[in-house]
Amino acid sequence: MVAQRELSEAEVDRVFHALATSTRRDILRRTIEREQSVSTLASEYEMSFAAVQKHVAVLEAADLIVKRAEGRERLVRANPEMIARARALLARYEELWRSRIARLDELLAEPPASASDTTTDTTTDTTDDSRTEEGD
Repeated sequence: MVAQRELSEAEVDRVFHALATSTRRDILRRTIEREQSVSTLASEYEMSFAAVQKHVAVLEAADLIVKRAEGRERLVRANPEMIARARALLARYEELWRSRIARLDELLAEPPASASDTTTDTTTDTTDDSRTEEGD
């Protein structure tokens, strides 16, 4: 089994940028299901072939898909290694936030401090202030 290395900041930026558009997420989903030609992918969208090629190029730059030539066609398939690495990153984020929420839950579940623990002694001095000092 090959150990996955963590994504660099630049790789994280490219992955999130690539997944920020619904068309690219759909292209990735389609290429996870099966390898497809860019022209087959383009026929599925109401945009130009060139626009689909640009979406594919963004996914390829993020290493989420792999493109290869077969004759005159360019075939595209998802890159399971990069998808796994991105998924591991998201799992770490999820773990971080779940631990923070769990800690917040613990803090909220703690009973409030009792009034006697938090207030200062407010008893009044009962000495007679009406007395005057000697020599008055």
